Order: sequence, then structure tokens, then C-alpha cells
Amino acid sequence: MADTGGEGGTACAAAPGRDIPAGLSGDPFTQVGAVADAVLYEGYLLYPYRRSSAKNRVRWQFGVLLPRTWVEADGPVAEGISGSADSWYQRTECLVRAAPDAVLRVRVRYLQLQRKQVEASGEDGQYRPVESLRGDDGTAQLSFDEAVPYEADLAWPLAELLRGPCTAEVSAPPAVDTEELGAGRVVRRREHVRAHTTVAAEKLADGLYRLCVRTENAGEAPDVRAPRAEALRQALLAAHTLLGGEGLEFVSQTDPPAALRDRARGCRNAFTFPVLGGPAGESADGATGPVLLSAPIILPDHPQVAPESPGDLHDAAEIDEILTLRTMLLTDEEKAEARATDPRAARILDRVDTMPPEVFANLHGAIRSLAPAAEAPEARPAWWQEGGDAGLSPTTDTVAVNGVPLGTGSRVRLNPRLRGADAQDMFLVGRTAEVAAVFHDVDGSVHLAVTVDDDPAAELHGWYGRFHYFRPDELEPLGGGAEPRP
Repeated sequence: MADTGGEGGTACAAAPGRDIPAGLSGDPFTQVGAVADAVLYEGYLLYPYRRSSAKNRVRWQFGVLLPRTWVEADGPVAEGISGSADSWYQRTECLVRAAPDAVLRVRVRYLQLQRKQVEASGEDGQYRPVESLRGDDGTAQLSFDEAVPYEADLAWPLAELLRGPCTAEVSAPPAVDTEELGAGRVVRRREHVRAHTTVAAEKLADGLYRLCVRTENAGEAPDVRAPRAEALRQALLAAHTLLGGEGLEFVSQTDPPAALRDRARGCRNAFTFPVLGGPAGESADGATGPVLLSAPIILPDHPQVAPESPGDLHDAAEIDEILTLRTMLLTDEEKAEARATDPRAARILDRVDTMPPEVFANLHGAIRSLAPAAEAPEARPAWWQEGGDAGLSPTTDTVAVNGVPLGTGSRVRLNPRLRGADAQDMFLVGRTAEVAAVFHDVDGSVHLAVTVDDDPAAELHGWYGRFHYFRPDELEPLGGGAEPRP
């Protein structure tokens, strides 16, 4: 496949950066807009949404693309499949079925850091930086790092990509905005973020192609030893990519059809994880879709935001009801600080404070289907179903520990590892338990599900299928063990 790491390629004019639109007519990416926005603002500002909160002092943890000179000051970065580590590039490779006249559309999205600096006016008419200031209306403002969304739309005919890599600039321009406060002002500054995206295509078979999309930070760090907070001024934050277009259909990377598994495994993704977007399609193999979302966090195919969720709380793994309740319990002083910290925090507080009772009630839970699990086997992975894999059976499989076969009904003593164990498991050291099932993980390891003997809710947990899970070397057999499966 053609190398997309260099500066060469066909130039293409990108659409100018703009605020993320609510929806465009004919826009193939509209159906994944809510999920893409959740990715964009993942971890932007966390409960309790205040500047003084420790968790909001170290921010921007996903999809951060910094200048290469800063990132590699101590050596090259190690590639990973998600963007929880700082890098200077992202690479997405995927399979696509396409017609010869197909046109690929690429949307690159990220946040551009915006420094909000509060400045007080002096008697000499000069402004000096301060940490906080109140306007004439009594509203407070705090100096804080914000971010604004930027996106660039690119498009190429597939035939052009097959002739060689195509490159387009996806840079965000610098800007300075000033807001008068009466006793001073708020100055918001954004520095130039230089970046480009290169796309290449390779034909694998009739109608089947491999695409490679690589986005790089093309800036130069003024000081490669500068603190991360300073380097972020030139970074792409929460960078991710959407792929779509006319006359093409993407193949799932996580669950490809059997005939394409080897080709899918050959796709190399760095600091990003591509999944099918939008609702599940109706294709013959159930593994294709019209949109691909390549995000710096690991998602399943066809991710969706729960329809009951009234708005983003900046944590895509959030439990809305719990966070909403906790936000309601903030004191007036805490809410005032949150409002002064960031406009998005203020909007969260407004939404929580004015939430109608029926909307809040919907956060408590939802039933997606009334069909029994036995009537809807597609709702569970095959390896969770009895009989789903002829070689696996969690309720009858055994695993040998100190020469004793352990399986369903075996009595064990719990000895969690001192290093790397879940903090909750450390409270179970020395307790006795009963094995409920033996599970073979997709990575080839084994875990045993157990119920703790003196847990008053053990029977209820067993009924729900909620267990504690331990590796075989964390269990001590008590008694003769289970009979091995024939």
C-alpha cells in the first residue's frame, strides 16, 4: 500500500473550520452526530465542573495530537489502538466495498484550545491578568482553558485515491476575542494549529479496497521541553475522523465477515479505533455500514447515545441519573464557581436545575426489549450462550488449580493478587466462595465467576448473573473440586 506518511500527494481544499452544525441536508454524517459530539467532548470538564476540582486540573486525555518535535523529545511514541497517549498523528485503516465511481468523504474534527484570561483594568488604563473578576451584573469569571470545535470536510473520487495519496490541510487559524466586563475584560486566545490529512486507497479485489487516513500535527514546538499545558496550545484535542460517501460501504473491523477476517486483521490503526456508525444495516453479512467513525476511544459498532439522555455531561460512560442527582446537590457557592469556570458547565447546571420531573424519571432505567433472552440470541455474543460454541460451556467447563479441577459448585478461598487487583477485590482476601462458572476470555485467558459465601445478596446476584471474577491463580481449592466435563 502507498505510504501516507510523507508530505507528498494531491492537494485538496478543505472546507473552512466552523462550529459543529446541528445537521446538514444530505449530510451522511448526521446520523452519527450525537455520538461524534460525545467523543469530541469526552472528558472536556468533569463533575463537579469547577476549576478548583483536582480532576479538572489535568485535562485533554484522548485524541491529543501535539507537535512531533515535542512528542518525540525523548524518543518515538509506541503505537496503540486508542488515543489515550499523546501522539503527533493518527492512522485509520479500514476495508470498504465500493463502486468504481465512488466518492469518499472525510470529515476531520477536533477541539482547538482556547485560553480564557481574565484581566482587570487599572487606573493607568492598562490591563493586568487576574484569576477572577466580577462584571457589573455581579457575574463572576475565572481564568480557565476552554476549547472550540473545528472541522474540515474533504472529498476525493476513489479513482483519484487509487492513483496516489491525496493530502489536504486541516489547520485551525489563530484568533483573539475580547469581552468587556466593566471592571476589566475577558480575552480568549487561540493559537494556530497546523495539521494535514493524507488519504490513500489500495485495491484488494474486485469491489474491495483498503483505505488509509492519516492526520498529522504539522506544527513545530517553540520549546520541546515546555510543559504539556503550553504544548497543548498547538494541539488537536479529541481528534477523530468520519468516513462516508456515495457508492461505498464499510466493513466492520471488530466483527468482519468470515471471508474478510484476515484482511481486516491486516489493517493497522494507530491511536484510533474505527467502528461502523449509525444504525445497524441490512447487509447480507451484517458487518457493513455506510459510515465509519474512527475515534480515540474504544467503542462498539453502531454506538448510540441513549434516547433518554437529555444532554451531554462530558463523560460518555456516564450514568446520567447519578451525575444529575449529584449535580443537583452542589451548594450555591459550588454552582457559582462552576458557572464562572466554563459556559458549558453553566449550561449543564441550567439543564439540571430546570429538568422536568418526567425527564428525570426517564433516567432511572429503560427496557429495550421484552423478548426473553432465549428468543433473542443475537442480543448476546456467542461465547455467552450455552451451546453457542461447541467447545465452550461455562457451567460445565473446569480448570485445574494445584491439580484440582475447579468448576461450577467448587469451593474455593479467595487470594486476590496484591498488585494489579481491583481495589474492591482486596476486601475479599481470605473469604470463601463458590464457583458459578468458568469463562474463557477472547484473549485466551480464563476467569472464574464466584459468589462469596457470607454475602447476604449472593443468591440475588447469582439470579442476576452478577459475580466476582478471579484468575485461577487467585483461588485456593477447598475440597475435591468439580468433576471434569466428559
